[in-house]
Amino acid sequence: MNRFYQNHVANAQGVEFDQRFRSYMTFVYGNMGLGLFITALTSYMVSLSPQMMGYILKSLLYFVVLFAPLGMALYYSFNWTKLKAETAQGLFVLYAFIMGLSMASIFMRYTTESIASVFLTTSAMFGATSLYGYATKRDLTGMGSFMMMGLFGLMIAMVVNIFLKSSGLQLALSCLAVIIFTALTAYDTQRLKQIYYQVSDQEMLSKVAMMGAFILYLDFINLFIHLLQLFGNRRS
Repeated sequence: MNRFYQNHVANAQGVEFDQRFRSYMTFVYGNMGLGLFITALTSYMVSLSPQMMGYILKSLLYFVVLFAPLGMALYYSFNWTKLKAETAQGLFVLYAFIMGLSMASIFMRYTTESIASVFLTTSAMFGATSLYGYATKRDLTGMGSFMMMGLFGLMIAMVVNIFLKSSGLQLALSCLAVIIFTALTAYDTQRLKQIYYQVSDQEMLSKVAMMGAFILYLDFINLFIHLLQLFGNRRS
């Protein structure tokens, strides 16, 4: 009877732990999806207004929209442990909105059908890769570290190409970026799973979940942008 009771308690604790983990991952993907929805809706609505597009492109707001996402990303990355979970979530929503403003111009360069097609392709690639990172037993730490180094190299090369303006180099960088962000999606998903088992404090776990949503959001956005550069149909 005593052994039966111990087994029952252990099973109950296991079920409760599993439910907490599902809630944690649902929170991560839910906030990531919310961020993508805000970005997509904002960019589309702004693109429908020539006046708004003109104001953004021809005023000081252009520089705010251009550089604010980078500044906010750096601030968020270095300070997320100090923020309350609610504050972190609010900053993420604001970031997604500003990113939507900065991405509105893609509707001027690419056809709406092409954007929708690439978005669906990105969703399928992201979903499959994230599922692999979640389910695989293979440790992706080494691959993730290698891809992070590749990401820094990619960023430097992209800055250099701003001055070179080489279409061939841009094509190669976009191909490399797709590989890097696809791999990082799997690595980041596995890392989120690993961190869950290392953190017991609920407040810190909420912060980790928000940071995870932010990281996966960036993986998706960057994957989408570079796939669009490779396969998007430009307006004539």
